[in-house]
Amino acid sequence: MYVGDLINDFLESLEIESGRSRYTTRNYELCLSRILEFSEETNPDNDLKPADITAEWLRKYRLWLNRYQTERDKGLSVTTQAYHLIALRGFLKYLAKRGIKSLDPVLVELPKTHRPQVTFLHVDEIDRILAEIPLDTEDGLRDRAIFELLFSTGLRISELTNLNRDSVNLQRKEFVVRGKGQKDRPVFISQSAADALQDYLDERKDSLPALFLNNSRNQPMTGTNGNYRRLSPRSVERIINKYVRAAGITKHVTPHTLRHSFATDLLMNGADLRSVQSLLGHANISTTQIYTHVTDPHLKEIHDKFHSDVK
Repeated sequence: MYVGDLINDFLESLEIESGRSRYTTRNYELCLSRILEFSEETNPDNDLKPADITAEWLRKYRLWLNRYQTERDKGLSVTTQAYHLIALRGFLKYLAKRGIKSLDPVLVELPKTHRPQVTFLHVDEIDRILAEIPLDTEDGLRDRAIFELLFSTGLRISELTNLNRDSVNLQRKEFVVRGKGQKDRPVFISQSAADALQDYLDERKDSLPALFLNNSRNQPMTGTNGNYRRLSPRSVERIINKYVRAAGITKHVTPHTLRHSFATDLLMNGADLRSVQSLLGHANISTTQIYTHVTDPHLKEIHDKFHSDVK
């Protein structure tokens, strides 16, 4: 069998057997397509076979990735190259599981990447943004509920937009969300977020299942499935950008910034790292540790105690 055919089998197994989301599967598909692109450039007369993937092939492929230029003449960042190698390693593990001879997955070492800088909003900045949202329209009530819910729960944008009205228990102020890897985790809502969401739902006159609706006139007026008029992740990004600019905040703010803000707020107020890990749904605590360098209260105490003020 050829690698191209086996990649298709692998992608199907990710979705069906491993329970990965379509978004994750599409990312793997993009990364693995570069293997075929590399093969066509370097050996156009022969289709790539699993046995062709050797240590020397891997060395050349990594060099090719490092020199790769996109259509916009941009190279691939070290982090993006690492994603490609993670996808390759997952594919090689799949081949090994099926008994197909190829390169040992353990030989695929990932490049060292720099820990990304965490951007987050302080509570006073959140308040400035909320003050810009009008509450006399259904759109305004919706937008307020979105901000409140993101900051209160640390939801990922896909988790937020996939919510239905019956997903959230406003009386108990908690619900369960299915996150990455099809893993369920508890989510808790602050009173202000519950009130904002209730105000929005009370204003709605429809019976559609989606928790957040797109009220644009460009929306099609037909369709009855659960995704009809459901607000998309891209629309949520536009909503957030609109109010961030209106509040005069110059930071680059995305829906994920509110997830960072949720985590840093918890840690700054004394929450332990393990609990924050559970609330965020991180599989590995090392992912949660990216927040500790900006939330260590001991460091602030040391600075306040020992650093001299200029007079």
